[in-house]
Amino acid sequence: MKIFCTGASGYIGGSVAAHLAAAGHQVTGLVRSAEKAEAVCRLGIEPVMGTLDDAAVLARAAGAADLVVNAASADHRGAVTAMLAALAGSGKAFIHTSGSSIVGTRSRGARSDDVFDENTPVTPSPARAARVALNELILSFRDKECRPVIVCPSLIYGIGHGVGRDSVQVPLLINLARKRGNAAHAGPGENIWSNVHIDDLVPLYMLAIDKAPAGSFYFAENGENSMREVCRAINRMLGFPGQPSAMSMLDAESEWGEGTAENTMASNSRVRARRARVELDWRPRAKGLIEEIEQGCYRE
Repeated sequence: MKIFCTGASGYIGGSVAAHLAAAGHQVTGLVRSAEKAEAVCRLGIEPVMGTLDDAAVLARAAGAADLVVNAASADHRGAVTAMLAALAGSGKAFIHTSGSSIVGTRSRGARSDDVFDENTPVTPSPARAARVALNELILSFRDKECRPVIVCPSLIYGIGHGVGRDSVQVPLLINLARKRGNAAHAGPGENIWSNVHIDDLVPLYMLAIDKAPAGSFYFAENGENSMREVCRAINRMLGFPGQPSAMSMLDAESEWGEGTAENTMASNSRVRARRARVELDWRPRAKGLIEEIEQGCYRE
């Protein structure tokens, strides 16, 4: 198949695009620089120069492909509408990447007991209302003769297989621990995020490409941990004695910025990937997050 992938030099999109190219598909990937173009070429991906603001470039590349994987941004409405307009009436698939912070609750490091699956109504925070609205727009294109599908990962961990090698939360925590000589979480660190290994996430994309019905939405998770549990594992991995420390939200915002601190590092995002397991027979098998930190790629 001819497949166009945005985010081809990133962590998720790069891993998916590299897998598809290795499987023999003709993959083109959106890149912003000559350096990234050279890097994706080495993975067998044909670069398409441009950005998410280049609507004509996106529409042309999407229209020429048999399916599109959008993994560059969960929030760029202009890019999405340009590609979907090119696919309307074609019956082709549009696999979009969202993120489970759509169910996130700002809690300043406190625990929430709210758990969501694909059938749970969502009232998003103001920071994620536009993302939820964009997801609804994407799924509405099932009525315009194309096959929109949304994959919604939780916290992703593990080493990527493309140009982009690192995820967000775990590297941020490890880097901060190295800087401070002790792992640290925002507030009490009792907030919980579901999580999924990149080695399990990529197969979910393959299943979605192969057989997800039009209008499908899938969470991706295979367990959950509190940020305090993650920080304890980081201390053990790095050989730091004692318990991790609790940062004030002011300190967390100083380290990571207000949006990342509040919506990513100190929030809760607890989901269950029931639909992927039932509809697509998705069977995650990779190491759990704590094991991967203590004994896997982060130690290596």
